[in-house]
Amino acid sequence: MRPPLLSPYQSLMAATPVAHRAVRIDGRTTHYWVYGPEDATRTVLAVHGFRGDHHGLETIAAHLQGVRVVVPDLPGFGVSDPLPSSDIDSYVTWLTGFHAALGMDEQTVVLGHSFGSIVVAATVAAGLRTRLLVLVNPIAAPALQGPRAIATGAAIGYYKAGAVLPKPVGLALLRNPAIVRVMSITMLKSHDRDLRRWVHDQHDRYFSAFSDRTSVLEAFRTSVTHDVSEYADRIDVPVLMIAAEHDDITAVPEQQALAARLADAELVVVPGVGHLVHYETPGAAASAVLRRMDDSTGAGRDGGWRRPHQRRGRRGGGASDATAATDGAEPTRASRPDRRGERAS
Repeated sequence: MRPPLLSPYQSLMAATPVAHRAVRIDGRTTHYWVYGPEDATRTVLAVHGFRGDHHGLETIAAHLQGVRVVVPDLPGFGVSDPLPSSDIDSYVTWLTGFHAALGMDEQTVVLGHSFGSIVVAATVAAGLRTRLLVLVNPIAAPALQGPRAIATGAAIGYYKAGAVLPKPVGLALLRNPAIVRVMSITMLKSHDRDLRRWVHDQHDRYFSAFSDRTSVLEAFRTSVTHDVSEYADRIDVPVLMIAAEHDDITAVPEQQALAARLADAELVVVPGVGHLVHYETPGAAASAVLRRMDDSTGAGRDGGWRRPHQRRGRRGGGASDATAATDGAEPTRASRPDRRGERAS
């Protein structure tokens, strides 16, 4: 394969320390990468989306300057061993075990992008404690209902075919570069030529790094049969949702509906971008996370974190703006509607 294209965020990423490690969870190896200073006082555990690996979140990790960011390859993706079954309960058990194996506690911020948002939401709903849950491009509504149902059904057929055809043919179908490129073009909203070429190169390199056909089929079924709203009523920690104005997977009204159901949620809508916030506007996402981590409502006088009061029944009648800068670009404007809804009883 040709040499990788230089990232638009290369100067920042090159200045970010990174270490590759591995840990055994229930007899299976999970590979993970640690970005940032090892002695940082703040840690973020970040979980990537479907068919990706840790590379997808290293841009956000690099923008979280001064923070220790831990990004594992999901089981069955990248170089991590697959799970016996890639259902949501197995992912919850894995993430809970990974969190414990690395000695993390409730001070660790937990972040998930896309399919990763389902995994982290389900794990927090199952009892994992965190000072802040961050959902980037969260899957806020069921994929098998509404206008996405037909496309989702077609995608299920594609993954089923990839799993049942003779192995060489099935793998060729699942890893078909033309299909990967169509997916990349569909989700990418930026008109910057260099950025587009780099994002396509990232997808070409890492989107087909899965361990086997069964795992990817099961993981896809899990991704489309669950969504964050399923766990909303059991999430009682503060939540930062970073959504996108032109997300083709979950529209802004669905993100707003999810935010209204959560006990303590803030919704940031990044304009002019779609489902690839982690590639197109990682600075905006990281800025929102850093701001929320530094929020005076969550910081005690001694620098430690204290749980904010739950804010219920407050509906967003207006909006404020948050300014976030990306590496090598002018600051972008991220709309931050003040929507803190009442959790459904």
